[in-house]
Amino acid sequence: MRDAATVLVTGGAGYIGSHAVLALRAAGHAVVVLDDLSTGHAGAVPQGVALVRGDVGDAGLLAGVFRDTAFDAVMHFAGSIIVPESVRDPLGYYRNNTAASRTLVAAAVAAGVPHFVFSSTAAVYGEPASVPIREDAPLLPINPYGRSKLMTEWMLADTAAAFPINYAALRYFNVAGADLAGRSGQSGPVATHLIKLAVQAVIGTRDHIDVFGADYPTPDGTCVRDYVHVSDLADAHVAALAALMAAPRRSLTLNIGYGRGYSVREVLDAVDRVVGAPLDRRPAPRRPGDPPALVADNHAALATLDWRPRHDRLETMIADALRWERHLADSSLAQTY
Repeated sequence: MRDAATVLVTGGAGYIGSHAVLALRAAGHAVVVLDDLSTGHAGAVPQGVALVRGDVGDAGLLAGVFRDTAFDAVMHFAGSIIVPESVRDPLGYYRNNTAASRTLVAAAVAAGVPHFVFSSTAAVYGEPASVPIREDAPLLPINPYGRSKLMTEWMLADTAAAFPINYAALRYFNVAGADLAGRSGQSGPVATHLIKLAVQAVIGTRDHIDVFGADYPTPDGTCVRDYVHVSDLADAHVAALAALMAAPRRSLTLNIGYGRGYSVREVLDAVDRVVGAPLDRRPAPRRPGDPPALVADNHAALATLDWRPRHDRLETMIADALRWERHLADSSLAQTY
């Protein structure tokens, strides 16, 4: 069994963070969640896990959190993640994703935390010259979301060179699905991810699905993305922590994806197959900041981490997301989530 760690999970009441909490606990680690609940939900934090409500940019709060508990690692998921919103509100994204991360990293260093796992993004690559994308591809983000995340990657690299802390920056692609046991799923107040929007259309909480742009330089004219199941992604974070603990002087920057891209139309065709009926699809203008294709080269992650995808069928991700969406609609969670 891997060495047990005590981990502070920021954003641990959110979609990806809550799944990471479940995976950490399954691996035998102790967890404390820090979340301001602006997009996360207290109900997503498992019973027995302490929840500290607050902002990761609050230096005074962080000092108290690190004083109260001796953490072995931080997993940092807190932040803003909507690309078009980042174009409209760049300063908000630099505040939430970069300035707040700087405050968190400084507090972790001051407390002597040796390991840091960072939720980064494929948006750091911008519009890649070729796909699949390797980690050494040029970093040319085309939106404030990607730039704000890249700045934090740079900050972590400089910090690790100056202080006794190592880090893993996990650049992941489009996240989908939900916990197989129904304990968590994507429940944020603003839905922007394609599969989430599609399953909402299936159950009738929206009346159609928009196809944003049909003139991209892709085989069918719609954006192509590499979709990764949220439970596989959570497992990758646990594996990254184990790798950091095993080699305290080594830091990692890794893509987390499956290496297979699906266009918007292919995803919607798969939704039709899962539910046995066609969705109402409507053409819409391109969204600002969307690159044509993002597909991971995941060879480095497979070679470096004790991690293998277990839920990599597109239909599996759709079915899991649909089951969670029906759960939300059929329960009191529809009001509280």
